[in-house]
Amino acid sequence: MASLTFYRVGKTYFDSTVAVANASIDIAEGEFVVLVGPSGCGKSTLLRVAAGLEELTSGSVLLGGVDVSRLGPRQRDIAMVFQNYALYPHMTVFENMAFGLQQRRLPKEAIARQVQEVARLLDLTRYLDRKPAQLSGGQRQRVAMGRALVREPQVFLLDEPLSNLDAKLRVQMRAALKRLHARLGVTTIYVTHDQVEAMTLGDRIAVIAEGKLQQLGAPQDVYDNPANVFVAGFIGSPPMNLLRGRTRGGQATAGDLVVPCPGVPDKDVIIGVRPECLRPAHEGMPSLAFEIVVVEPLGDEVIVHGLVGAELASVLPDEEGEAVLMARNGERAEAVARLDPRERPQAGTTIQLGVEAENVYLFDSDTGLAIR
Repeated sequence: MASLTFYRVGKTYFDSTVAVANASIDIAEGEFVVLVGPSGCGKSTLLRVAAGLEELTSGSVLLGGVDVSRLGPRQRDIAMVFQNYALYPHMTVFENMAFGLQQRRLPKEAIARQVQEVARLLDLTRYLDRKPAQLSGGQRQRVAMGRALVREPQVFLLDEPLSNLDAKLRVQMRAALKRLHARLGVTTIYVTHDQVEAMTLGDRIAVIAEGKLQQLGAPQDVYDNPANVFVAGFIGSPPMNLLRGRTRGGQATAGDLVVPCPGVPDKDVIIGVRPECLRPAHEGMPSLAFEIVVVEPLGDEVIVHGLVGAELASVLPDEEGEAVLMARNGERAEAVARLDPRERPQAGTTIQLGVEAENVYLFDSDTGLAIR
């Protein structure tokens, strides 16, 4: 295994579409890094650049400290698993897994030994004589991973490998991936648009939007301290509530929500509150009236959708991937709260929900950057 570095990587297509803009990420040897962002943000392009499947427009890719930017995929000792598995349908599981080793002209005994070892690791031994059509989705995904792992690559690339699986199987495969990485320690880059996968799998996550790196850090750090309003609205399920507000005289106001913010200058801001931080208000607690529209009972919690007396902040990165575009959606914004099921919230009622001041985020409405 080896470290992998993206240094000021840029990729622009012939029609002037900027897929990746000046991205710099250092991935340590043995680290598991997740690239996460909405569809079309450039994360898969960055992965293909690492594999040598896309030519760079600018910058460089370093593998173990060596510049491999101009080397082809075969010369990089990097293995990639695609979203659609890309298995050979006419070959057995054994033949699929052995194919890359056969191309290297390894001895048959060595090939058989490596395939058997990886098959045991992935619980595929009983399926080695079957063809892909005889396997479930999860089994085919494990075969695709096994085909990459038998090569003993320096870096392992995974491009949304779980997106074709059902919800229960995705959870099982996430756990299997974590166990596999803990055992093998192969440097891994994982691409997904699912922020739950990002939070649960990565040693660090890189949040990408419009081809630009928005934030890089440990999952909990990114969740607790979003660098800008895009990250705040993307990481979290349900996402953070973002409201147009203003600070004045050491207080931040959005509709009927008033929160102390000493030391913050008077200006237009975006006020962020995570759904799990909203709860029935007690006396003296910053609060807002919440008209319940939809109730989603989940057993151990209830997701409540409603309206509050503030303007919604709709945020997107601009062409430079930095500034924030604001959209007014009327005088009442949609908001989401995560409540204890014992509260028995009912659609059509209005309740008072409060939030502790330390759980309120403030962002500059001009730049989108975090104020606190």
